[in-house]
Amino acid sequence: MESPGFEVSIAGASYGMHVVSVPEEIAQPFISKGHKRVKVIASFETKSIEFYAALQKRQNLFYIIFSKNHQKNLGIYQNDYFTMQLFEDTSKYGVEMPEEFEAVLLSDYDAYQIFEGLTSGKKRGIIYMISRYKNSQTRIDKSLLLCENLKRGIRDAKDLLKPL
Repeated sequence: MESPGFEVSIAGASYGMHVVSVPEEIAQPFISKGHKRVKVIASFETKSIEFYAALQKRQNLFYIIFSKNHQKNLGIYQNDYFTMQLFEDTSKYGVEMPEEFEAVLLSDYDAYQIFEGLTSGKKRGIIYMISRYKNSQTRIDKSLLLCENLKRGIRDAKDLLKPL
């Protein structure tokens, strides 16, 4: 399932600086099929980014969060118009899983079982924590530390990447 491309800009003060309004005719087919999360491709001039987002509704208007980091990577500002297209989220966790973290989880069955027992939102938060590291070796090291902390019973996000 995919939407046609549509033109958007960063929402004004009523929504905040990190929100993009999604037309109802674009959002409704996803919502009616139970897809609360979507994969998004946003394009501006020669740049394009891909990310996952929750399709949310407030006061009968649909929107997605479009972070400052996404804005920077795309090279847009508040008054710029750019193109978006939504796709059905077919990922397991609603976000792209770093290869390094997946490999560490697959090599540690106990940590994998604990991770799989967490809520979907908690899993996504942990994946984002690992994804933010640019260096592959750092992602491996942080994944190993996180798995050890999970097995120690630590569940608080701010403590998961702290060494003992």
